[in-house]
Amino acid sequence: MSFLRNIILNKTAMVLYMLLASVPYLFGNDSSLIKVHFLYGSKPKQEFKNVEKPWFGGMLGGHVGIEYASGLVIDFVPSGRFHVISHRKHRHSRFNNRAVASFWTALGSSSMDAKKASFTIPITEAQKHTLDSIVHIYTQATPYDYAFIGMRCSAAAYDILSEIDVLKKCSRWNIVFKIFYPKRLRKRLFCLAKEKAWNVETQEGTNRRIWEED
Repeated sequence: MSFLRNIILNKTAMVLYMLLASVPYLFGNDSSLIKVHFLYGSKPKQEFKNVEKPWFGGMLGGHVGIEYASGLVIDFVPSGRFHVISHRKHRHSRFNNRAVASFWTALGSSSMDAKKASFTIPITEAQKHTLDSIVHIYTQATPYDYAFIGMRCSAAAYDILSEIDVLKKCSRWNIVFKIFYPKRLRKRLFCLAKEKAWNVETQEGTNRRIWEED
């Protein structure tokens, strides 16, 4: 009788083990993490103007990119002559696909001196598949021009995040005017991070510069 009881107990234990072992596959494996990285806009303090360079956009500048895979960032930049108004045919732009270390130095400062914010966002495997497809397509052929009145880094990041349903979809020109510079996108992500309990990492920048605030 004790022998039969041991068999039943062992089989029960095996079934429980298999059920527990399957939990990560049922609930945990259908997700990935991406990060949205921000470099803050800034200008040199008066006493450091000889050693600190002006940055593109100044206090309303900065930069944003999406870390779509571990250590790899996609970000939108001008290429060639800067356009004031967006051109449909003559697109002076490109999407970089680069190491995260390269992204942090995009504005000319060292990574340690830059003011940063990074949002870690969980997405499903379906969203990740769509994101990978977007990265491949956008880096092969830029979908739009880079222009002052047109798509820039923050609008492009919003475009990608909306395509994978992290942010609400809207027309491209709505994106252009609503997300005119990185701070506007960053503020939206701070609100969502609080609502959805996303992890946010920040770093203060060098005291040789005046930095924009959130």
